[in-house]
Amino acid sequence: MRIIYLLLATWGTVHPMYYFISWFQENGWSIMAMVDAWHVNNATSGLVWDLTIAAVALTIWIIAEAFKTKNYLSMIAIPATFCIGVSCGLPLYLYLRERVVYYKDKHTVRV
Repeated sequence: MRIIYLLLATWGTVHPMYYFISWFQENGWSIMAMVDAWHVNNATSGLVWDLTIAAVALTIWIIAEAFKTKNYLSMIAIPATFCIGVSCGLPLYLYLRERVVYYKDKHTVRV
């Protein structure tokens, strides 16, 4: 499953970025203009809010589980979620969550 999560995180980075960069090249490099474009009608505003709420829920889950499991590395999925999108942040988090930790006594544990 780790490889699938990593592939999904990669796809979730590359595919949306293609559209974002294309938009910026056509309309200028203004983040606020892009945010305005996201709210051009009720359908796009609904999608923005859907993804925003999912991103907040994912962030709360990441933080709670990181402190519970001491898997602080997984918190890099938070900036990935808000800078790229849930399509990158969620599979990246699942990938990092499945990492295997090797201990000195040769036992392995999934964190």
